[in-house]
Amino acid sequence: MAKAYFVNHTHWDREWYFTTEDAQVLSDQLFADVLKELEAHPEANFTLDGQTSIIDEYVAMHPEDVARIRALVARNQLFVGPWYTQTDAMVPDAESIIRNLVIGITETRRKYGQPMMIGYLPDTFGFNAQLPMLLNQVGINDFIFWRGTKFKRQMDSVYFNWKSLGNNRVYAANFPLGYYTGQISVDSKHNLKEFVQNRLDPGIDFESQNGHNAAVLLPSGIDQMNIIHDISKTIEEVNRNSHNQVVISSYPQFMETLRQRTDLPDYQGELRLPTYSRVHRTIGSVRSRIKRQNFDLEQKILRRVEPLMVIAKQCGIDVSNGLVLKLWKKLLECQPHDSLGGSVSDNVAVDIDHRFKQGFEIADGIENFIKKRIAQRLQLGSNQVLVFNADARPFDGYKTIQFLAPSKNVAFDDQYHATVVRSEYVPKRDNIMQQTAKGFEFKDEPGYYKLVVQVRVKFDGLGYQVIDFKDSHEALPELKSENQNTIQNEIWKVTYQDGSFEASSNGKTYTNIIAIVDSGNDGDTYDYSPLRDDKEITLPLDGTVSVAIADGIQQMKLSGQWELPAQLADRISKKPNLKRVPYNLTLTLTSGDAVLAGHLNIDNQVMDHRLRLKINTGIQSDHAVAQIQGGFQKTSNLPIEDNWQDEFVEKPVNLYNFDKVVGMQDSSQGLFMIAKGMKEYELGNQSFYVTLMATTGQLGKPNLLWRPGRASGDTTSIGHQMTPTPLAEELGANTFEFGLVARTQLDENDLAKTAEKWLAPDISYQLQTLNLFVNRLDNKIWDIEFGVSLPVISNQETVLSLNPDVIISALYPAYTVNNGLVLRLANESGKPVDVTPLLDAGFILVNALEEVQPIADQLVIEPYDMVTLLKKN
Repeated sequence: MAKAYFVNHTHWDREWYFTTEDAQVLSDQLFADVLKELEAHPEANFTLDGQTSIIDEYVAMHPEDVARIRALVARNQLFVGPWYTQTDAMVPDAESIIRNLVIGITETRRKYGQPMMIGYLPDTFGFNAQLPMLLNQVGINDFIFWRGTKFKRQMDSVYFNWKSLGNNRVYAANFPLGYYTGQISVDSKHNLKEFVQNRLDPGIDFESQNGHNAAVLLPSGIDQMNIIHDISKTIEEVNRNSHNQVVISSYPQFMETLRQRTDLPDYQGELRLPTYSRVHRTIGSVRSRIKRQNFDLEQKILRRVEPLMVIAKQCGIDVSNGLVLKLWKKLLECQPHDSLGGSVSDNVAVDIDHRFKQGFEIADGIENFIKKRIAQRLQLGSNQVLVFNADARPFDGYKTIQFLAPSKNVAFDDQYHATVVRSEYVPKRDNIMQQTAKGFEFKDEPGYYKLVVQVRVKFDGLGYQVIDFKDSHEALPELKSENQNTIQNEIWKVTYQDGSFEASSNGKTYTNIIAIVDSGNDGDTYDYSPLRDDKEITLPLDGTVSVAIADGIQQMKLSGQWELPAQLADRISKKPNLKRVPYNLTLTLTSGDAVLAGHLNIDNQVMDHRLRLKINTGIQSDHAVAQIQGGFQKTSNLPIEDNWQDEFVEKPVNLYNFDKVVGMQDSSQGLFMIAKGMKEYELGNQSFYVTLMATTGQLGKPNLLWRPGRASGDTTSIGHQMTPTPLAEELGANTFEFGLVARTQLDENDLAKTAEKWLAPDISYQLQTLNLFVNRLDNKIWDIEFGVSLPVISNQETVLSLNPDVIISALYPAYTVNNGLVLRLANESGKPVDVTPLLDAGFILVNALEEVQPIADQLVIEPYDMVTLLKKN
């Protein structure tokens, strides 16, 4: 007999095939009923799915219920948090996962009381190997989940110590049969004896037997399901029919019992085996536009907005944390597993896209405000460009600036090596109205050029400088077409010949380094699945090549088109209907840059297919090396038995997720890709593949080659229907950006820093009146009279200068300390890194919640770990 800790909960997808607004209609009644039932039954408790956002939305409709919620939380009857939204655990940046927790915990404490400090993710489609480390950053040491385990292969128990790649760990509790193992519906309540014998007791026994567990966790709830009424009487009747002991409990109570055990096995690695439930191992390629937008907005917040806010504060310009909090929430509302995975209806996909749009608008608006206010404080002229370094590290290299000028005949000082990368002429306009001190006047508006110029600059660290330009009798140098098929810099040489690219670096030649492959996709918005009798083909790269060269930059552009089967059926037809798919691939080399930059545009015109980049490394290796959230892991192609269906509910394909960097390395050479928003890879023979897109026209389909049986998404369940998703075909323009890096040896932190540097943004601003909509808010950010008490600033300022041998995960104004600065560092290598000098620079050790932590005389970041530092100004 086992003791089962019965936990009543609801699982609450914010959106799925229904919208967030649909979910709020349901919560209006359900949450109100939960409060009423808990108040009437003090012995009962309820878990509201571990995410605060859904309670915020309910309270927005029922502000009168805040006091009731606080009282129930204080009595340990209602459990909320710690997440703001239930995050996907494979795709988001490490910093997004941390902020999700920081916002969820701090907002719960402020509004409702003490949050449930458990990493509760009951339905997420797999977990990255660094999640224990990320949870530890906010003081969470417990983890509860459903999907991704195989006890005979991993840890031989439903309860275990889950270790990160380094020394972090959490107590992990798995409910392998789902968060509905003990679900008592109204029908079950009326037939409790049958329910206990056929469902509840077998579930308890399974958990008890896998690990010899005398105490087991028994979750009772399902999607949008109400609280069990009169739970004490129900559990009494359950116990009369069960050979186990069932007690009303909570997740924190069960985890407290688990922490008393000393016999728990250890496990290290990701949790993505599809044994007892599907984990959708190929969802990393679905609705690729969502994933790329997510990456872009993450990078915009972390690499532009927050560092600019630090600079702004030093200049006496204040942007509220409340505005940035709103921005983060827009992003986090796009990151639950269904939303970010892409397994949603088109109606929901439109909502997700709109939230991204809102997020970009807020981010761009904050940046616009900061840049213009600094330019106004400096009283810059139209022949000056404000250039920023949003990285605390020193910088010496090329940045791209944008400005307007009456003509191309401008000049910079020689030290900047200025080169026009792109230009656009805007014709003059006649009889244009202008408001002056005299009133409205009409005048002709002159034509002008929009210039994108590459300049060489130096920075000591986080800060800005002003670059002047002047009128000239000669135009700036521009990229000029050359009749050749090779580009090169100090590190790379790339040649196009006979339909392929050959590249060399570090004395190694890479033949046919870049290829693009295509196959049919018989899958859905949950998974790619191959079409029976279809084969992946290599697409020809035999278009038109042009080369353009200027000082400090060389570009090669290949333009062409493929003819691909229009529909899925055409892929196996003897007379297929073919459609043209135009593409262009631009490769760029910048002087001194170790990264060969790639920019691929594909005008997708066909349905149901998967496109992948194939990087031919020539390296013999049985493993790939991939960056994940806060570290690097090696993955190999594990053998898959012909009878895999006897063990798994979906094929355990050797497709993995990565974060920014993936590649191959042997004892003397390595080749890696840095990807902007592509998240899925596969190891090949002396090559690796990175998925660009896997398009589909259905939410969920049954009986796939790689996923037999029922359709995911409930589309073939009783009373449901098939749900077309034409937007998931991703027709039209799709842009993919990547970089290639060659290495002689594997240095994880150095590789991560190379990616960090390559992803650093170009930020510039010109105070001008030719076009007030180059920056969207310029027209409404009026001149003001600055106070005399503001700090004095000059045309060149350095706010912070650091160069640690680790990654700067985040740099932003503190949430809890006025004028404080938060610096989070990530050691993504297997070796400890000493950063003690930062203590001498005035930083103190805190956790991600900005709570002070004890420290000795030295500050060492352990392997694959993070530290958060706070500096009070």
